[in-house]
Amino acid sequence: MTPSFVRVHFSEAQRRRHKWRNLFHSLLLLAGMALILALCGYALWGGEGVWWALAGGALAFLLSPQIPPEWVMRAYGARRVEGGVLPQVEALLATLAARAELPRVPALYWVPSRVLNAFAVGRPGRASIAVTDGLLRSLTLRELAGVLAHEVSHIRNDDLWLMQLADVMSRVTSLMSWLGQLLFLFNLPLALVGRATISWLLVFVLVFAPTLMALLQLALSRAREFDADLDAAALTGDPAGLASALAKLERLQGRFWEEIFFPGRRIPEPSLLRTHPPTEERIRRLLSLYEVEATPLVPEEPLHLPEFLPPIGHGPRFRRFGLWY
Repeated sequence: MTPSFVRVHFSEAQRRRHKWRNLFHSLLLLAGMALILALCGYALWGGEGVWWALAGGALAFLLSPQIPPEWVMRAYGARRVEGGVLPQVEALLATLAARAELPRVPALYWVPSRVLNAFAVGRPGRASIAVTDGLLRSLTLRELAGVLAHEVSHIRNDDLWLMQLADVMSRVTSLMSWLGQLLFLFNLPLALVGRATISWLLVFVLVFAPTLMALLQLALSRAREFDADLDAAALTGDPAGLASALAKLERLQGRFWEEIFFPGRRIPEPSLLRTHPPTEERIRRLLSLYEVEATPLVPEEPLHLPEFLPPIGHGPRFRRFGLWY
């Protein structure tokens, strides 16, 4: 699906409606995760266990390590881009950070990989954005503006902090599940001779809780992706730019993985197991923002890369820490 570039129309009212829906969706999913965590505590220790489970989750979140963005970038072999090495991209990122009212412009990194990808790490006061070599060589400046605005929106919305909270709740739930299953195994011989009773609520909750938490976590990730798309459209005033980038990434990146694993056919991917929403749905929501005329942040033009930045000649390779780039 290729969006039209003849006219750009942007509806702020439509964006706000989508925004409120995504916010409500995210809060509902977080509440569901907290409820599952509380149910695990209740199944293990009764009424007091609810508070112990919630307090344990909060404590685990507060004590969870905060990994500096520089460490993450170093694990990917990324190089810092500054001093006018990529003047178009650096200026674009500075403009987007100013529009998003971030306290600091995120540090820009270049990842030596042919994979088409971009990601953000850190919080608004100390964040970094990485773009791969393959992404820079595949997108126009207008499309790249949409992708960078998407990552800036993740930073402004503190989505990384939110997903870390969800991950901690999921891990605490898994820990409680294992504890409950051990208690069940220890009490099973006593239950067989009639000297102990087994709470089937305990069994049901603790067996299925980790799976339910994982599904809610995936749904939360998809909701935050939708929200970042909408905010990116507001930052650039150009929903079609990001929609075009998404369509191109789906076409180029999808073909790469399909040729490796499933030559000649699409990769079957159940919607419940996607960390990102379907690309077609993301494009549909972006194009639904058309209503009133607006001016794109940047014109449709190629991205100029310096001559000393050679193309990456090899495909993704397995590295330490289980990373591919």
